[in-house]
Amino acid sequence: MMLSDVSVRRPVMAAVAAIVLCVIGAAAFFFLPVRELPDVDPPVVSVNTSYAGASAEVIESRITEPIEQQIAGIQGVERITSSSRDGRSSVNIEFSLDRNIDDAANDVRDRVSRVVGRLPDQADSPEVAKADSDSQPIIILFLRSSSLNRLELTDYADRYLIDRLATVPGAAQVQIYGEQRYAMRVWLDAAAMAARGITVTDVETALTNQNVELPAGSLESGQKDYTVRVARTYARAEDFRQLPIGTRGSASNAAASNNTSCQASNANALPSGATGAV
Repeated sequence: MMLSDVSVRRPVMAAVAAIVLCVIGAAAFFFLPVRELPDVDPPVVSVNTSYAGASAEVIESRITEPIEQQIAGIQGVERITSSSRDGRSSVNIEFSLDRNIDDAANDVRDRVSRVVGRLPDQADSPEVAKADSDSQPIIILFLRSSSLNRLELTDYADRYLIDRLATVPGAAQVQIYGEQRYAMRVWLDAAAMAARGITVTDVETALTNQNVELPAGSLESGQKDYTVRVARTYARAEDFRQLPIGTRGSASNAAASNNTSCQASNANALPSGATGAV
């Protein structure tokens, strides 16, 4: 009754209020979108793991399933989808809309760190990203140069472009396609290896154990502190030709020349997947 009484006593104010309501209603009718399925971007976290040379069945049983079982109990998980391909596992976790994406990513990293010890030793460490791994790129930039080769272009993009593009608002992940990394390719002499009783595993073990940098301590003085670093013995193809292979008490098990058990050469145009190939 109060609204009707006020309208009778103050008709001008009632007319103005009615006109304002009509204007707001017309604006809402023409400008407010109405969708059956609103455009909502739910928080999605993906876990990607690479296992070179493994089949899809091995990827599913050894990597994808353990990761799914570990992250299934995280708070706010709405849906978990996964795909297992040859050499690659992808697990996407979709969270509820009220879940903070940063907190969700931290929870996923914590759960994934618990399952790393159960993954195959040859598999790469899982990568956690705050984006859908199966989503399509929104922009593709092509790099071309008349003075730089593909190896130098990859190094330039890695040094100067990735960090700048990753900080653009709305950019979830920046990747380089068709990259080329510096690599060393080793050819094995089967006849020389058989004569000395050396296997491919012996060569791989020697390359892994010898091609490392070990800490050598530090030197402290009154004014300066120095870090001692042991320089790697093997840095060029000629150095790798002198790499001793198979030290099981027999001098004949050492490959010391280009004509014995292995040959090494530089390969500037090899893809990154061939790095350290034996």
